[in-house]
Amino acid sequence: MELISILGSTIRTAVPLVFASLGGIYSERSGVVNIALEGMMLAGAFTAAAVTAKLHNPWLGVLAAALAGILVALVHAVACINLKANQVVIGTAINIMFVAVPGLLSGALFDSTGSTPQLAREETLATPLVYAAFLAVPLSWYLLFKTPFGLRLRASGEKPEAADTAGVSVTAMRYYGVLASGLLAGLGGAYLSIGQNSLFTRNMTAGRGFIALAAVILGNWHPLKTLAACLLFGFAEAVSIRMQGVSSIPNQFIQIIPYVLTMVVLSGFVGRVSPPKALGQPYIKERR
Repeated sequence: MELISILGSTIRTAVPLVFASLGGIYSERSGVVNIALEGMMLAGAFTAAAVTAKLHNPWLGVLAAALAGILVALVHAVACINLKANQVVIGTAINIMFVAVPGLLSGALFDSTGSTPQLAREETLATPLVYAAFLAVPLSWYLLFKTPFGLRLRASGEKPEAADTAGVSVTAMRYYGVLASGLLAGLGGAYLSIGQNSLFTRNMTAGRGFIALAAVILGNWHPLKTLAACLLFGFAEAVSIRMQGVSSIPNQFIQIIPYVLTMVVLSGFVGRVSPPKALGQPYIKERR
């Protein structure tokens, strides 16, 4: 029973990582570094909780979270694709912004900068989002590796000049990749606030966007391998949760287990992965 309970907890804690890491794959396969997954998740988490609290409909909350993620991703796309800004700097700026913006909006809407109102049990939505996350993995694999769209997206991140010569709009494909990342990261945030929990609290993602990015790297930008990495990190978080309060080790040390695991795993595997060759490189179309 204990093993089954830990496995269930592993799946639940992996869900936001699965959503966000799939989003990272779409963006980075198209050639755009997406450090902003954390900020997109925060936007989705707050929007889902706020809309659900106001309208009392978790499905509308999930839809609003997806739209919020897309809007944040649109900012990232315009800055990185059109304006050719440094992709890491823009992503970092978005993350910093969304540490503060949800608290500001929460104070205006609910007179509390710390959290949104507690939702009733019937206003939370966990199981459908769990199924959606794990269903999205094989669908993403099929879309990326078995369809013309996926071929064009991957070509835009590997050989954008060749893709352009073949008639593919590299700009459009990169927009598709970044916007898809925003949608999926927004859903991951929605799961945190109205699935795993029943309210939004400040900085509730707690670095999950960065762990999801680590899962993308560990999974070598492949949906199925990335799922395995998410389950590994989810297992580490599930174990750390179980250890709190029942171990003589201080909770502060137990809580850092997933983050230490992330650093250890990346330090051992980062040299063995093959990122898209044009990742992080703005594409400037040659005039003919």
